[in-house]
Amino acid sequence: MIDKASPLDEALALVEKLSPLDKVRLLEKLASTLESDLAETQKQPLESLYGLWADLKIDISEEDIAQVRREMWSNFPREDI
Repeated sequence: MIDKASPLDEALALVEKLSPLDKVRLLEKLASTLESDLAETQKQPLESLYGLWADLKIDISEEDIAQVRREMWSNFPREDI
């Protein structure tokens, strides 16, 4: 059975033969390539959250919102602080 080296192993063997300066240049090139690859994958548009709970049939009226606001602000500012 013939065991072939993986492309990664072959690349690492070649990198080991490089001078320190060439290794730094290689790292800079890989970093810029990786940065552009990541930028391409992050450009996917976000999914809209509009209508997220539309299927729950929740009906909140203006009066409900006003009542909750009155309850929230009824004891503001608190005297015990």
